[in-house]
Amino acid sequence: MNALMKKLPLMRSCKEVTALVIAREDRELPLTEQLALRMHMVICKTCPDFERQVLTMRNALKQWRNYADKDADTDREKS
Repeated sequence: MNALMKKLPLMRSCKEVTALVIAREDRELPLTEQLALRMHMVICKTCPDFERQVLTMRNALKQWRNYADKDADTDREKS
């Protein structure tokens, strides 16, 4: 696979893709990295699972933050 990756500039390894998935949480990826990520997701069996796990964690944290904010609002109303 390394020989193929050297020939195709948008090909990324699973390790590189996991780094891109995590980096995408903090910043917008350049177009070439977005394309490389999409191409890899089409051909890889495991990286889409990792991406779904990251999205699940992001959504769970967002819900937890909203839940924590509602608790704080309720505590303020009681005071």
